[in-house]
Amino acid sequence: MRDKARVVVVGGGVVGVATLYHLAKKGWSDVALIERRELTSGSTWHAAGLLPLFNMSYSVGQIHKYSVRFYQELAEETGMDTGFRKVSNVRLARTKDRWDEYMYYAGVARTIGIDVKVLRPEEISQIWPYVETEGLLGAIQHTEDGYIQPADLTQALARGARNLGAEINRNTTVLALEQQADDSWIVKTDKGDINAEHVVSATGNFVRKTGEMVGLDIPVIPVEHQYIVTEAVPEIQEFRKKGGAELCVLRESDSSWYMREEAGGLLLGPYEIGAPVCYVDGPDKDSEYELFQEDLDRLMPHIETAITRVPYFGEVGIKKVYNGAIAYTPDGSPMVGPAWELKNFWLNEGHSFGVTAAGGAGWQLAEWIVEGEPSIDMMGVDPRRFGPYASRGYLKAKNEEAYANVFTLHYPDEERAAARPLKRAPCYDRMAALGAVFGSVYGWERPNWFAPLDYEVPEEDLDVDDTLTADNHPPADQTGRIRERWSFRRSNYFPFVGEEVKAVTAGAGLLDMSAFAKMEVSGPGARAWLDAIFANRIPKKRGRIALCHLLTPTGGVRSEFTVYEWAKDRFYLVSAGAFERHDHDVLFKLCPLDGSVRLRPITTQYGVLVLAGPRSRELLQKLTDSDLSNEAFPWLSGQFVNVGIAQAHALRVNFVGELGWELHHPIEMQNTIFDLLIREGAAFGLKPFGIRAMDSMRLEKSYRLIPRELSIEYSAYESGLDRFVHPNKGEFLGRDALVARHGEGDKWKFVTLEVDGITDADPRGNEAIFSPGADELIGRATSGGFGWRLGKSVALAMVKPEHGGEGTEMDIAILGEKKRGRVIAESPFDPENARLRA
Repeated sequence: MRDKARVVVVGGGVVGVATLYHLAKKGWSDVALIERRELTSGSTWHAAGLLPLFNMSYSVGQIHKYSVRFYQELAEETGMDTGFRKVSNVRLARTKDRWDEYMYYAGVARTIGIDVKVLRPEEISQIWPYVETEGLLGAIQHTEDGYIQPADLTQALARGARNLGAEINRNTTVLALEQQADDSWIVKTDKGDINAEHVVSATGNFVRKTGEMVGLDIPVIPVEHQYIVTEAVPEIQEFRKKGGAELCVLRESDSSWYMREEAGGLLLGPYEIGAPVCYVDGPDKDSEYELFQEDLDRLMPHIETAITRVPYFGEVGIKKVYNGAIAYTPDGSPMVGPAWELKNFWLNEGHSFGVTAAGGAGWQLAEWIVEGEPSIDMMGVDPRRFGPYASRGYLKAKNEEAYANVFTLHYPDEERAAARPLKRAPCYDRMAALGAVFGSVYGWERPNWFAPLDYEVPEEDLDVDDTLTADNHPPADQTGRIRERWSFRRSNYFPFVGEEVKAVTAGAGLLDMSAFAKMEVSGPGARAWLDAIFANRIPKKRGRIALCHLLTPTGGVRSEFTVYEWAKDRFYLVSAGAFERHDHDVLFKLCPLDGSVRLRPITTQYGVLVLAGPRSRELLQKLTDSDLSNEAFPWLSGQFVNVGIAQAHALRVNFVGELGWELHHPIEMQNTIFDLLIREGAAFGLKPFGIRAMDSMRLEKSYRLIPRELSIEYSAYESGLDRFVHPNKGEFLGRDALVARHGEGDKWKFVTLEVDGITDADPRGNEAIFSPGADELIGRATSGGFGWRLGKSVALAMVKPEHGGEGTEMDIAILGEKKRGRVIAESPFDPENARLRA
């Protein structure tokens, strides 16, 4: 066993071995893998081996796409049969909502180069004989995917890695992981120590024990998954004798199961409600090739629907039931990327579709380690998307929920209910009393929109489909009413959001944004350090506010911060609440170690209430003795003010494009300020508003979001951040690469589109964009919705530069229908910012 390595990968399942292979493929041959038993002896050996290309996530979709292609190339490279069978995959649709989901997904797939074929019911039975098609609206088919033998795949990856110089150590146990002063690691094993520059944790079911070794509470807990293998089916055997092709993988999403052919029989895998978490503290140290007792009673509703759809499934005996652990995270997506707080420690964990994702995750993680950045936007799988709130109790509830929802409809506006409410701002109960319908971000409850107090969704609009996955709404709220019906189209909240926008535009609105991530940067070196990491200039005058972007080494956009110097050498940084751990971890890892700069996270110490609208100055002036006039308090500035008997830093910025202030206040004073604003605001037409109204208004101002319009995949110039980037100010992170990339010619251009012909389905983001009247893909929508102030459907998009000129027409595919869009000037509502500057 080596005593030195560039990287040590801990864990010999398919994910770990794929990571090792790709590191070696990148030229780092001095890498090693350590596996406590035999390769695949954790979860890989009992995996069903499916390779679904279907995924609503932009990040995960690209990972899966790479894997399916790579596994075929690997077999040729190593000369080993991986058991890959490209039998295709057919997903059935029984309901209109499911069809909308498939059509929305088809747009995502087109933007990342995945082919999706639409099937009529009669075409389904041609692919899968003896399937009952009654009640089906149709299906989608991925002709490129199928299934693979996980153990054979892992052995092929191992041979490929060894051929490239990598070392694999089986039956070797990691005893400790110790970080050194130079950020390298000592990996202590029962067969000696290895000094490594980097460590990758790919330990699957053992991840919580791995986390304990390095002081991290990694938010992964496995869930039990069962699948059934039947005896041989005579009809299948007869079909094959007559020259019939191997049956495709069949998925009835509305009944929450998958089915494929297995050794002349069938394999059925349901995702049921009630599957329990397991290995909460990790498996026993001697665990190997472990299964749990089966529980077929939990599966009976799914078995019954499978028999209805494929009658011969019910005519044969059961050969084997597998019940094994599958790693899960609270949102069901894996964790691929750097760990927080620790340098050179990487996670490739939480894979609920590990066989499908292993190749792509290993590819991107290897690029991240070797090159310093992945080549695709990985925010959807970044381990830092969860915070310290995601501990055991939370994980048990959310991971079981994520498992049960694998096949449920993934509505774009859904808000899942488990482990909520968790983090609440002090004004939560007051907002609830005003009709708030809450969503959740980073564990925080925040209002999505406000319903009339006596409003509820009519019962006839709820759970209208007779399927196992029929839920189309959240649970009843604290009043016992169901307020919202989810949809891919304009839903019941649409007109109420419009009323909120009108209230903000005509008078004043109040929004809780306490979930913002907040950090104080201080010290004698604070200004110089911020200037060296951000692309924008740090304002020289205290009290001025700047929007600053942290770039990647290649000139993409990693993070966005509002920067405000609230005292000498003390800077207040605000960023998106969803990315608190990510953004703060990036800052901590960049911070100099000489004591010249101090970082202090203060998210929970300050609440944020946003007051916006043309009458906001009049209202706030009634509550403060500070002069709020333009001359004394200009746009893009901040001041410490009193608000009645309370206090706040008032920042004259917002994300809706109206006159207004963000009131950043000591969290314990929030209700005092809230009550004052509500009481005095009645005379000025003050109404509460939520995130959905804010999003409608930000679209009309062409305001960008991470990771939509701002991404590591697009340069800062491609995202239209010219006024926030100053290459001539001096050196900053990513400057030279950005300038060189821009000089070579931008590949993308950020545009704002108005979309015609909309009736009940607006763009939402991830829609494919085509040349008008043609099938040439020219870009993708990144965000979309209805602009209430404009009275138009609006999309933000990234398109090829030659299509980015104002007035250029293009087609955008919305739920399977192409609508005509055209490029309009940026910030179509109030383009001169007269309302902001008022």
